[in-house]
Amino acid sequence: MTEASPIVDAHHHFWDPAEAAYPWLTDELAAIRRRFGPEDLEPLLEATGVEQTILVQTRSSVAETDAFLATAARTPFIAGVVGWVDLLDPGVADALAQLRGGTGGEKLLGIRHQVHDEPDPDWLRRSDARRGIGAVGAAGLAYDLLVRSRELPAALDAARALPDVRFVIDHLAKPPIRDRELQPWADLIRPFGDLGNVWCKVSGLVTEADWATWRWQDLQPFVDHALDVFGPDRLLFGSDWPVCLLAATYGEVLDAARATLAGPSSEERAAVFGGNAVAVYRL
Repeated sequence: MTEASPIVDAHHHFWDPAEAAYPWLTDELAAIRRRFGPEDLEPLLEATGVEQTILVQTRSSVAETDAFLATAARTPFIAGVVGWVDLLDPGVADALAQLRGGTGGEKLLGIRHQVHDEPDPDWLRRSDARRGIGAVGAAGLAYDLLVRSRELPAALDAARALPDVRFVIDHLAKPPIRDRELQPWADLIRPFGDLGNVWCKVSGLVTEADWATWRWQDLQPFVDHALDVFGPDRLLFGSDWPVCLLAATYGEVLDAARATLAGPSSEERAAVFGGNAVAVYRL
């Protein structure tokens, strides 16, 4: 894969508040509290040369995952879906099999749960949660870690305890870019670098910065640390569209990622912007 190779956007969403409730779409997020679907994203991909995308869950809903898989089946640019199942359900393996047997089921790539919204920072240390994540790995799927610094210690324990599961940390674990504080995030994420079963997405950063005044230079120290921890062979680009629209356009997010990742070689950048997603999600 070369730098001119097509880009894979490893993280974006769709939603429609007219069809379902999204409790996290608060008044602060009113600017994006409307329907977003393939018809909105496709022209942005065409304009930026992004060829494939991964659609990621937004609700704790198997019905949403079913709908996303059906959307992926009829949308050529969607390479796959990171969906949701109840990881605490003893029947999680059956739930995964049922999703895979439905329309677009072959495009199920991974599972995610909004761990950072759980009251318990040790949710990922629960034996039933670990059993569920193990079932995800046994099904050949990746598990996306949606965590902040608070949950990183439990996430580290889970990744160590389940070495056969491919883990992907979303949004660099949402570092405090707005406050320009590397710690304690930097120290908490560093041990993941020793775990070959963990990857990390360079995504969702503009909305962790100041929405109105951010510059790509504000993101640089955090991306540099991620490069130091994971290396370019375990980082993935993701737009986090349409959440990113709170702070930046799709093109601006892509440009910022390119600017902050200018240091690695062209081959390494090609991996971050596509090859690594192909590998970890088995596209």
